Amino acid sequence: MSAVKVTIIGAGSVVFSLGLVKDLCLNEDLKGSKVYFMDINEERLDVVYRLAQRYAEDLGSDLNFARTLDRAESLQEADFVINTATVTHNEYFMKRRRELMAEHGYFYGHTGMPEYHNLQMMLDVAKDVEAIVPDAWILLAGNPVFAGTTLMGRETDVRVCGLCHGHYGYRRVAQTIGLDPDKVRWQAPGLNHNIWLTQFFYEGEDAYPLLDRWIAENIEQYWKDHKGDGVPAQWSPSAIRQYKLYGLFPIGDTPRSGGWWFHTDLETRMRWYGAGGGGDTPEGRDRILKGKEEKYAQMKAAAYDDEVRPITLFGAEKTREQHVPIIDALVNDNEYRAQVNVINDGALPGLPDDVAVEVPAIVNRGGIQPIRVEPLPNKVMLECIYPGWLRMEQTLEALLSGDKSMLLYGILESHQTRSYEQAEVALEALFDMEPNEPMAYIEDIHDHYAWPKNWTL
Repeated sequence: MSAVKVTIIGAGSVVFSLGLVKDLCLNEDLKGSKVYFMDINEERLDVVYRLAQRYAEDLGSDLNFARTLDRAESLQEADFVINTATVTHNEYFMKRRRELMAEHGYFYGHTGMPEYHNLQMMLDVAKDVEAIVPDAWILLAGNPVFAGTTLMGRETDVRVCGLCHGHYGYRRVAQTIGLDPDKVRWQAPGLNHNIWLTQFFYEGEDAYPLLDRWIAENIEQYWKDHKGDGVPAQWSPSAIRQYKLYGLFPIGDTPRSGGWWFHTDLETRMRWYGAGGGGDTPEGRDRILKGKEEKYAQMKAAAYDDEVRPITLFGAEKTREQHVPIIDALVNDNEYRAQVNVINDGALPGLPDDVAVEVPAIVNRGGIQPIRVEPLPNKVMLECIYPGWLRMEQTLEALLSGDKSMLLYGILESHQTRSYEQAEVALEALFDMEPNEPMAYIEDIHDHYAWPKNWTL
């Protein structure tokens, strides 16, 4: 057993921090460790800090907690830095951005800044880690994981691993067709939010025929049964259509995208994602925001109310998040098989070595060791992986070069854009939109981006 220091950047994140606290408290092999919470929102920081203390009391956990508003202070002597912070990716800012773009003719269009503030913050954190604790691991939990992991891997020498839980979609697939997910052997490589079920075995036998039979016999009734409460994205008509298109089942968050033709308007989304159009609609995101507000209210009660205990509200079972098991495996050699986003270095054929890929990995004291996977089919590479890679590269080039015209190009490429002028007006509206106030200390976007020198010719 080894005690470590874990620093959590953006600790005021509601759902994620709660799960992380639970997992740390429930891991006996990390007892004596110090958990340092850092956030710039003092209220939320205090809630998480007090909740962690009381949760540790409930479970009899030997952990030490500290809190700070200062990032550099939090990083001192850290062994692991879990970055869950977001700047403009939080629900409130996204809601304002969606409403603004709707005024300019874009239905839930991905026309906003290419996560400039989030990516810049990730890079700033990585540079701080490089300067203060260069041997620490960064475990990235905030989005965008794909671009962020690639950016930090290229621009710094820190050890970085991006984590997501979308790959657990394989468990929903298995459970729905009547298989015990704990007996499934699976593999779903690709890019974050763009992964494909290349291996699906049950008790040593290929389970794809079972999947095909279940879809043929049951999918129509399944959709009818979920008509009222909404179809899970993993089993949506979009997911089945993508399976038919590419011959591999899309996993986790992959069915949520799948192509502009699934997202042109609310009626189209309802066709492909069921009642209400799924979670990626204004109504769907409002439901998510409401759920987070309710969870935060529970956390506040568990943090401050003497009559409410965390263990009563949130139980004593570990989550399926990978952060704590990875920490445990790295320091205590409790080997763990993970799904990670790491710099490629040959793990996924067909992509450059310096691009972050999502692949399986073995984690132990020797490090996070990606497993080299078989190449994805050419059709998947050409129509899904390469386009996703190109969009990421455009995002990073726009960020690093500060070329405002690249942001305009991103909006022009939207299939909801009907004219050049529409895109120009939408871009300027986004630039005039204030960043999320608590994070406004980050460099002003007007100072970072500029038109090319020949723009006025």
